[in-house]
Amino acid sequence: MSQDLNEQAQELNDIINRVSPNIFSLLSEKGKNIYFPKKGILSQGKEAAKMGINATVGQAFEDDGTPMFIKSIQEEISLPPKEVFTYSPSYGRADLRQKWQELLRTKNPTLANKNISLPVVCSALTHGLSICGYMFVNPGDKILIPDLYWENYDLIFGNAYGAKIVNYKLFKNDRLDLDSLEASLCDGEVGKKIVLLNFPNNPTGYTPTKTEATGIADIIKKAADKGNNILVMIDDAYFGLEYEEDIIEESLFAYLADIHQNVLTVKLDGPTKEDYVWGFRVGFITLATKKATAEFYNAFESKIAGAIRGNISNCSTPSQTLLYRAYSSATYHQEKDEKYNTLKARYNMIKKTIAAKPEYKEYFEPLPYNSGYFMCIKLNGIDTEVLRRELIEHYDTGVIAMSGVIRIAFSAVKSELIPKLFDNIYQAAKAIKNA
Repeated sequence: MSQDLNEQAQELNDIINRVSPNIFSLLSEKGKNIYFPKKGILSQGKEAAKMGINATVGQAFEDDGTPMFIKSIQEEISLPPKEVFTYSPSYGRADLRQKWQELLRTKNPTLANKNISLPVVCSALTHGLSICGYMFVNPGDKILIPDLYWENYDLIFGNAYGAKIVNYKLFKNDRLDLDSLEASLCDGEVGKKIVLLNFPNNPTGYTPTKTEATGIADIIKKAADKGNNILVMIDDAYFGLEYEEDIIEESLFAYLADIHQNVLTVKLDGPTKEDYVWGFRVGFITLATKKATAEFYNAFESKIAGAIRGNISNCSTPSQTLLYRAYSSATYHQEKDEKYNTLKARYNMIKKTIAAKPEYKEYFEPLPYNSGYFMCIKLNGIDTEVLRRELIEHYDTGVIAMSGVIRIAFSAVKSELIPKLFDNIYQAAKAIKNA
């Protein structure tokens, strides 16, 4: 470890290492060196907060002590200026952090009595993943990710932090390929392991059954029992959008929160897709491990807040304010259910459309799907990019061509257009094959 390590970082490291050397070993060199500055400008500003004359804070105030603002901006906003124009803490608004933790326990009843950290606010889920890279990934570290995954992981972990992405097979015989996951995680040298789980999966729109979820947890515990120290990142971007009764309604975070003292599970989530606020750019980072203490979690939260402060300073105050107010609204859950029902109706329309057209199988078949925003089809003997171009040029239809599959975002297509969408794919595929 660097000899010029800041004493505040060393204090946090000592706390984490004292509680769990295994979890401490998961930190990257950046993660070991980062800290939230409790001394200097921030602490001096905090001490001066109640002074009659406070010349510490880097914000501008009117003579009456209210935040300065441009009238043409404020006129478009009905919120109090103090809840819009001032900085939020690097940790995020305290009331929003508490509210999100309460919502986590409500949405995941298994977490009711489990010891988890207080969520730290980040600038949406992509930023949360990047902070995980900062905290835990050294150049050359391997990250286990299924072979069907969101391409932004390459930029976040590969380009930015020098990780090597290692793929295992997501599906086998229309179910999760748990054997492939187990072989990837349990075989080879014992040591630091990083795995990223994303359900509902982007791009396939698949969520595990309860049996599969238990199987995933068993595999991770087995790998930890062998002596591996494991970081599990849970990308819960599409959490809550499950459309079948036999699949898990809770996050895998609930299954893994206290599964083993060698496993640190990090839940990355937020309102972007859950609450249909794509432009708000607010997310949350929540940690869990067995035998954690409040001091241990506080140390990790301080490191995460330090990484955020050194990266973007803090997250959007207006977005955090609007979300907190929404979560406190008596009609919030009803309004959210209405949007869920719209998406579920589109999902059901896809199932109905495909079931009614057995001729589609000659050209394409769906991969397993049951949740989220997306579903994928696998083409039979047709190049995905060739089909995508055919749809653009001749059928007024846009889809995403990926490695071996076509991703369809039914979240963006109204129900009555879904039969036309699939008929266009069918006609385009037939035209290509008959050309």
